[in-house]
This record gives sequence, C-alpha cells and structure tokens, in this order.
Amino acid sequence: MPKNAIESKSKMWNLWHGCHKLSAGCQHCYVYRGDAKRDIDSSVVAKTKNFELPIQKKRNDEYKIPSGTLVYTCFTSDFFVEDADLWRGEAWEMMRVRQDLHFIMITKRIDRLQETLPADWGDGYDNVTICCTIENQDRADYRLPIYKAAPIKHKILICEPLLERIDLQSYDICSWIEQVVVGGESGYNTRPCNFDWVMELHDVCVENKVSFWFKQTGAKFIKDGKLYDIKRQFQHSQARKAGINLK
Repeated sequence: MPKNAIESKSKMWNLWHGCHKLSAGCQHCYVYRGDAKRDIDSSVVAKTKNFELPIQKKRNDEYKIPSGTLVYTCFTSDFFVEDADLWRGEAWEMMRVRQDLHFIMITKRIDRLQETLPADWGDGYDNVTICCTIENQDRADYRLPIYKAAPIKHKILICEPLLERIDLQSYDICSWIEQVVVGGESGYNTRPCNFDWVMELHDVCVENKVSFWFKQTGAKFIKDGKLYDIKRQFQHSQARKAGINLK
C-alpha cells in the first residue's frame, strides 16, 4: 500500500452490500447496526449501483475516480463472501484495468482467497492491499498461517475489534506484514478493549520494526484497571492521544 495512504485522496467503493456473520468479531457488526435503522436485511448480499464505479467516466471521457486515488473496497460487505462469487471476476478485472488506483479491502474470509483469484494474479496485483482481520487468539491461529502463505503483495493485519489478548510472537510479522491496525469495538452493548492488549501488540511491532496504528479505543476501554465509557466522537481522538502510532 502507498506509504502515504492515510494522507492520500481516497474514495469508497462498495460494489456489493450485505454479508453473513462469521465469527466473534461480527457480533456487533456496524453494517448490521446501520441497516437495522433503515429496516434493511443485512444478510441479503446484492450488487450496488456503484458496482462499475472504477471504470465509470465523465462526459469529458475522464474517469470519475482520478489516478492515484486510494479506493476503500467493499466496506459494507466482505469481498470474498460466497454470495458474490458470480460478480467477483468483473471486480478483479476493474482493478486490473485501473492499475493507476490502489484498492484496499478487509476480509474475515482469507481462507476463500485461493479459490477466488483471477487467472493472472500470480503473486498478487501491485495495486491491491488485502487486509486480514483477527479479533482473538482463536481466529489469529486459524487465519494467520493462511494469510502468511497467501500470494498477496501488500498485507495489513487488522486486530479489530480487539476482544482479548493476542500473541503474535510466533508469526514473524516483520517478514510479511506492512502494518498492524488495532481498535476496540464501537456501538452499543460492546465488549471492552484493554489498553494492555493494545500495548502488547504495539511492543511486538516495535520489536519487529512494523508500522502500528492504534485506530480507536472502542466504546468501552480499560486502562490501568479502570473501565471507561467513551463516546463515539472521541474514540479515534483518544486513541491518537495515546501517542503510540508507528510509521
């Protein structure tokens, strides 16, 4: 992923919407919460009107998404959800055509990667970052060996929502992970995130010289044994104030 990705111009591309809850991290899914307010069934996976956004053009024949844009891909679903198997080939083709964009996606279904890749994927597209989510040790121990072996050029590990202490020491992250992102759980009736867990992951990144981003505290945050209730608008800023991010 571009080193200045956070500062880059960006665009959201939700080419399909809807998903199926898969593991513990999905329990309070933000997509399900949002859809419930609009009486939408989140378990129904459907193409959106923006499916062809990367290749859509303006009247002057320029692309609607300009060159150099960081494209957040499929953030209201999972790119590898089974229901989208018939459409994924078209999506890969759009990413191949728009090599001047950088696409970034997050998945809990890294175990479906190999069976869904395009024929010309090789060891990965240069312009695609595939992030793998882990929320507890069980999912780390299942997904990380698959993720490490997967043919992906750019890999970012997402520990969010962080639900318990996760030990990454045995996974040699310095050799294959570009960044570790950590965050607590937002929303209602959330499970707490402990700052000790965050700092352990931070220290592993320091030791291995891997970029680290403490993204958000979550709604319930434990620090020095005390539980804090943090309003949504302050969860990102409070994480930044910890001053532990590493480039």
